[in-house]
Amino acid sequence: MESEREKFPLGINIFVIRDGKLLLGKRKNAYGDGDWGLPGGHLEKGEKMVGAAARELDEETGLSAQSFTFLNMVNDARDDQHYIQIGFLANDVDGEPELREPDRCYEWEWFGLGELPDNIFVGHAHQIESFKRKVNFFE
Repeated sequence: MESEREKFPLGINIFVIRDGKLLLGKRKNAYGDGDWGLPGGHLEKGEKMVGAAARELDEETGLSAQSFTFLNMVNDARDDQHYIQIGFLANDVDGEPELREPDRCYEWEWFGLGELPDNIFVGHAHQIESFKRKVNFFE
């Protein structure tokens, strides 16, 4: 019998841009605690990617978007874990960010794309850099 292949998760991350600034949350009680990352989470079984983006954006920030545009994909293979990270741009976003998961996020803050903090979450760093360079695939 052939052994089962190892599986790894798919991350769905959302870029919310307002007035030239990117929304980032400071991670709490998770891998990368204290680092700044995009809103997002795991794709659930049977879920559509855009549906996951809308769900995660609402669950974490209370924001809603009229639509989402695919931005990029990163094959994030590190020694300690492996993820495929998919980035979507949230279009026509309504509302102000709220701290909806205070056990998982310290705060939400807007950052200019040229003024991002040094401690970007390792799982999102290549994705944000790819966005800034307008590259849709990184490995």
